[in-house]
Amino acid sequence: MKTEAYLFAGVAGFFFGTGAFYTWLSDREPAGTAALTVSFVMASLISFFCAMNHRRRGPRPEDRKGAEVAERAGPLDFFPSRSAYPPLTGLGAALTALGIVYGLWLFLVGFGVLGAGVLGLTFQYVRRD
Repeated sequence: MKTEAYLFAGVAGFFFGTGAFYTWLSDREPAGTAALTVSFVMASLISFFCAMNHRRRGPRPEDRKGAEVAERAGPLDFFPSRSAYPPLTGLGAALTALGIVYGLWLFLVGFGVLGAGVLGLTFQYVRRD
C-alpha cells in the first residue's frame, strides 16, 4: 500500500498544482476550479487511506522484494459449474429497458423476470455442502 499511497500523493500534487495554476489563469472561473479542487481532495483521500492501511497492516507480499506468489494466494474454494440465472437476469434487464420505451406492462414483466434472475443468482448455492 505504500507504493499506492505515493502514487496517489503524486496525483494529488498534480491536481493541486494544476488547480492553482488554472485558478490563477482563469480569473477564478468556478466550474473548472471546483472540478480540480474536488479531484485534489479525492486523490488525497485515497492516498491517506492507502498510507493508513500500510501503517496498520504492514507491508503486503507485493511490497516485499523476496515474496513468493504462494504467499498472496488464498484458499481455493467452490467454483460453480453452470447456471441458468445469468441469461435470465440479462433477459430481465433487456425487457425492463424495453419496457421503459414501449410501456409499463413490459417494464413490469421485465422487472419480474429481472427480480427472479437476481434472486436466483443470490440464493442458488445457499444449501451447498
